[in-house]
Order: sequence, then C-alpha cells, then structure tokens
Amino acid sequence: MMSQTYSNANSTNITFLDSSTPKYIDVATYNRLQELKSSYANIHGYLSTAVCLIGILANIANIVVLNKKHMRTSTNIILMWLAVADLCTMIDYVTFALRFYVFKEEGMPSMFYNRTYGWMCYLLFHANFSLSMHSISIWLTIMLASFRFIYIFMFSRANKYCSIRHAKIVILTIYIGAVVLCIPNYISNYWIQSNVKNTVTGKNETVFSFHQRNHGPYVYIFDMNYWIQSILIKLVPCVLLTILTIMLILGLRKAHQNHVQVKSQGMRKDDVEKHHEHYRTTGMLLAVVILFLIVELPQGIMTLLMIFMQDLYNELYNPLGDVLDIVALLNNAVNFVLYCSMSKQFRDTFIATFCKCFTSDEEREKWINKTLITQRNGASIRRISKPRVNGSLGQMV
Repeated sequence: MMSQTYSNANSTNITFLDSSTPKYIDVATYNRLQELKSSYANIHGYLSTAVCLIGILANIANIVVLNKKHMRTSTNIILMWLAVADLCTMIDYVTFALRFYVFKEEGMPSMFYNRTYGWMCYLLFHANFSLSMHSISIWLTIMLASFRFIYIFMFSRANKYCSIRHAKIVILTIYIGAVVLCIPNYISNYWIQSNVKNTVTGKNETVFSFHQRNHGPYVYIFDMNYWIQSILIKLVPCVLLTILTIMLILGLRKAHQNHVQVKSQGMRKDDVEKHHEHYRTTGMLLAVVILFLIVELPQGIMTLLMIFMQDLYNELYNPLGDVLDIVALLNNAVNFVLYCSMSKQFRDTFIATFCKCFTSDEEREKWINKTLITQRNGASIRRISKPRVNGSLGQMV
C-alpha cells in the first residue's frame, strides 16, 4: 500500500521521493518534474503567503456580507460556511508557508524534520486540520450544486427540500462527518525523535521527524485512511461534481431558453426579471462548482491511476504537490470576485457594509432597500418597494 497524506487545501505530501528509475514516466520528464519542484519551492512560500493574505480578507468579507439578515437564504448559508472552511484553510496555510518555506530551518533534510517540539506539533495539526477543512469544502460544494439541481429540476419540491433549516442540518452533518472520516488520518500521523545529518555542518543532530503509523496493528488503520481519502475525498466527489456540473449546464441552457421565451411573449417586467435572476444565479453557482472541479478533477484522475500504479505517486503526484496547493489556494480566494462580478445584491451589500467612508447613510440605506429580499421557508419574497436585483445571491427562484 502506498504511503499518502493529504495535508493542506489539497495535499502536503509526506512520502519522500526515492532515487529509483521511474516506472511510469520517462527519465527526462521525471527530471524536469524534480527541477520544477525544486525551483518552484523557492517562491512557493512567498506566493502562497500573498494569496492566503488576500484570501483571508476576501473570505472575511464573504462571511460578513452573506451573514446579513436580508442575505440569508439556503444557498447563501452554504456559501457562507464554505467561506468559513476556506478562511480556516488559509489561516492555517499562511502559518505553514511562513514557517516551513519562507523561514525554514537550515540544515534539515526536509520540512518534515524539525528541531522544535512546538513546530512539530503544529505540523501534525496542519496535516490533520487542513485535510478536514478540505473535505468540508468539497462536500459543501457538492451540496451547493445539489441544492441548485433541485431548484432547477424539482422546482415544486425545492422549498421543502432546500429550506434554510435543511441547509443548516446538512452543513452541520458535513462538518461533523468530515471530522469522523479523518479520524484514521489523525491516528496515522505521529512524530518521533531521530538522528539526522545536518546538511550544512555535516554533524548529526537529534530532531523531531514526521512519520505515519503503517506497521503492526496500525497497518489496517493506515490502509483505511488511504481508501477513505482516495474514494470519499477524491474519487466520489469528482464523479458527483462532474455529473452535477453537466446537469447544471443543461439547467442553465434551459433557463436561458425560458428567459428568451418569456421576453418574446411580452410578459410582465417582474416575470422577465425573475427569470433573469434565476439565470444569473445558476450561472454564478455553476462558476463556483466548475472552478472547484478544475482543481479537484486532475487529482481525482491521478488518485484513480495511483490505485493501480502505486509508484506514480512518487513520480508524478509528489513533485506537483506545491503547484496543486497554490492552485487550490487561488480557488479558495477567488469566490469573492465571482460574487462581486455576478451579484448586484452582493456588491451593494458589500459597499454598504465596508465602504462607509465613501457613501452617506442615506445612500447606504437606499442600496440595501433596493436589493432587500426576505426569506421564508426557503422562498424569496419581494418587498413592495419593487427592488431591481440583477443577479442576486439572495434570490433562489
């Protein structure tokens, strides 16, 4: 069984590369991947820290805006707790990047050896915590796509199945379930004291090193951990996201056709606007899902291949670990841009909340009232003031 640990937004690879001849890729490609890994590692710490700092601010803004009373819908609650998971991931990763890339200890064979007991404890925490947050993000994204699927294809039952109460229950289940799924990973990871040769001075040192329990009675837990991560955190989510993405694209096409039909029939402006909001909301949520799928699908394919070609982990997956990490971090930070670009209600609420120095109280109140949508049992109710909402996160029909 191949050794494998996913520890950050996607993976911090604990297994070290061996020097044997590659089995599944040619030597030239293998050497180029090693050069890429070595070269990119020099800038990864700085780049990931910058992305994390921007992402932390963006996700805080997402949480504050989506938690506003007039923004509370089942979809927005899912998006808010997705932002919470992304925020936790980035807060954890910025510490990891600074300590183990930017200010790394000199003379250690790799980041998995540390002279300080406290930082070794943090590395264990990072390996476990980041996997849990990543699992939560994956299943919340699946939940988001599933809710939208129900709204499009089972509209008559949407208010029942996709209510705020049901959304909260499923979110809580996902958070608890992710922790339970990761218990074998928590058990497998541990540290020991070992003697290593300082790569600078050449002297032997006693340091703390990261290891996995994959022997004796722990071998069953180690194997269980691998299969849980491979199947429930990689393969199954990728398959579900692919299917849901295809269905949402079909739904978006259907919504566009309905929008054109409504306009051609000369229906009321409010009805036309309702279809337009439905179209824009589906498009925005589809963009969130597709971006997540772009990040996860390559790893899901590699995970599937590694089930049958175990050496592929060391030859391909491990050298690309840092690149996969930065792509995942960018995905965690980009949702704010999507919300702002595709939802007028989100933009207006953001401006009213964070740009007080640029707007008067009267203007902020006007912006909020123009896009205020209340929520009852998962259905959006318009205010009498005839708001104009062009692509609202709050609108769920």
